[in-house]
Formats: sequence, C-alpha cells, structure tokens
Amino acid sequence: MNPKMFNFVKIFVMIIRQITSQIEEKFFKGKAIFILGPRQTGKTTLIRNLLKGRPEPVLFLDGDNPLTLRILNRPGLVQLKQIIGTHKIVFIDEAQRIPDIGITSKILIDNLPDIQLIITGSSAFELTQKMHEPLTGRIWKYYLYPISWSEWEKYSGYLQAEETLEKRLVFGFYPDVINNPFDEERILRELTDSYLYKDVLLYANLKKTNEIQKLLQALAFQVGSEVSFKELSETTGLDNKTVDKYISVLEQAYVVFRLGSFSRNLRNELKKSRKIYFYDNGIRNAIIGQLQNFQLRNDTGALWENFLVSERLKWLKYNSIYANTFFWRTAQQQEIDYIEEINGRITAYEFKLNPKRQVKFSSTFIKTYNAEIKAINRDNFREFVM
Repeated sequence: MNPKMFNFVKIFVMIIRQITSQIEEKFFKGKAIFILGPRQTGKTTLIRNLLKGRPEPVLFLDGDNPLTLRILNRPGLVQLKQIIGTHKIVFIDEAQRIPDIGITSKILIDNLPDIQLIITGSSAFELTQKMHEPLTGRIWKYYLYPISWSEWEKYSGYLQAEETLEKRLVFGFYPDVINNPFDEERILRELTDSYLYKDVLLYANLKKTNEIQKLLQALAFQVGSEVSFKELSETTGLDNKTVDKYISVLEQAYVVFRLGSFSRNLRNELKKSRKIYFYDNGIRNAIIGQLQNFQLRNDTGALWENFLVSERLKWLKYNSIYANTFFWRTAQQQEIDYIEEINGRITAYEFKLNPKRQVKFSSTFIKTYNAEIKAINRDNFREFVM
C-alpha cells in the first residue's frame, strides 16, 4: 500500500461516517445494501471498516478487476452459488462497471436469502439505470457524500473545527484533501481531472471535455445566483438542450445539484428559475482555479451559501428527513436564499456570514405562506448543519 493510499484509509478509520450505524442495522434484514456517492468519498473504506468486526466470511468483488467482470458477466444461479461458496457476505465494489449487475443481484437476493449483498457505486446515472428496475423493493439505499461538517467536528473537536472553518470553505471536505493539509491544491486538481471530466465523459457518453469544463466554470461563477440556461448557452456556445442535458449528467454524477424556485400563490413569483450548487466547495474552487486564502477572496458570500446548502443536504439525507427545498424570488427582485417545506410547514432562511449584518425578510412571503424565518450566520450555523 503506497503512502497516499494509507493516509486515505487512515482518515476514514478516525472519522466515523454518520450513516455507519444505519447501515449496520440493516445487515441480514432480507435486502441488499446499496451505497451511492461521488468517487473518493470513502464508500469502500466505510464498508471495509464495518466488515472488520463481523464473524461472517466475506467475499469481496471489485468491479475494476477484469476477473470480476468476467465471472459476473450474466452468471446463472448455479454459477453464482459456486462463486459465493461458503461466504455469507458478498461485497461488490464499483458495481457500475459490471454488465447487468441489477439482474445478477436480483438472482442472488431472490434465491440466496441467507446472503447479505452489499453494493457500492460512484456513477449514479449508470448504476441506477442498471439497478433500479430489477431491484425495486429489494434494496436499502444510502448516499455517501464528502465528509460533513458534523462528522468533521465530532472527529476534530469544536475548537479545531472552528479554527479550520475558513480553510474548509476554500478546500472543501474530500477525505484525501482533509488528510493532506499541505497538499490540497494538487489533490483537488487530481480529483477534478480524474473524476469530474474523465468519469463524466466516459459514463455519459460525452465526447468533448472542453464543453463540460466551460459549463462547470460558468456554473461555479454563478453559485448563489439564479442560473439562466440561455445565458449559459451564450457563455459556453452550447444550445439550451445540451446545457440542460449536461447539467443533468453532472447532477447524476454528484458534482452539482439544483434548487428550483418556490411558487404557489403570488402572481409575480418566478416559477421556472433555478440555482445550482456544488456538492463540495473545494471542487468548485478548483474548477475555476481559485484556491487562495478565504480572507483575500471576493466570493466569500457565494462560498458561505454553497457550504450551508450542501451541508444542509447532507444533514437531511443522513437523518432521513424528506424536505422540499427551494429558493424564492419575484419579478421585483424580492428574494429568500433558501426555503424548506417539511410536512407542509415552510421555513425561510437567509444566509449572512457576518452576524452583524442586518437581515430583512419579505413580509409578503411571510404573510402569504405563514412561514417561519431564520437568519443563519457565522455564529449560529451549527444549528443548521448539525
């Protein structure tokens, strides 16, 4: 094991991922455990650590291994029994590379109920197409994102986390980035080169790297702002349909995600607008080549907003809380940064880094939707992300 790989494993031994106990509770409950997420977020390490203390024999099958691809190429039940042998846990990593993995998994689950199947994959658009229909009702699905603020603070302690907030706003939360505090720029460049472009182009069958690069750069500069497909089309030279297609691919690859606009009752509300955020600040900054110190930047507001919205997404997912999420804007430029609707209850949030900055909420919105309002700033952000 090379030093880089050792460090990568070590950080996950120390930082306990929030979904660990949730996954452990599902072992041998009659369904496969299915974990999706970006590359390099620690899916393999999470499962390996979970399996270390278990008494059952484990069969590990790596989708990157040509032998795995060959033996799992549409095997029948008899062949599957021979492959599994006496193992009670079957862990298939990088499963998106295996043809018809959904059908193979279905055969295993339906005919070998005493086997616990665990599947991980990093390319959602490819893997979910192969897995969704065959395994309907047969899987527990989990998502693993870059390390969350909650995980980081529980590992490092309140004081160290507090001291490193500005650094995390610039370099983000990928494990290898956190574990190599003097080599963040190189690691982020590698992540964007190998993961963003090559994987997206390969699995989405896209041919031009420069088109994806231009689009990502344009999106990075518009974090926190309303995104216009027409404007993106003019900036990148792509037509509107291609912009929409590429953004959908980037969403499925866990690079970006979008918020739609909230519109219910008021005539002047913008109905078809969207904002687009990055799952990780470090990836966003590496894409535009801006990794300078937080205090020297002119985009601190955008970084703060992207951090809060992405961390809130992790918190909702990891705590199995279903929320409709939006932003709000009117033709008269009234706006609210972020809105959640949970069980019919609407909460409006405004994000300000400086606790002393005055926050004004639209009285029209509050009265129309009977909304609760909250201002999130540097002093109180933990209640929003933990």
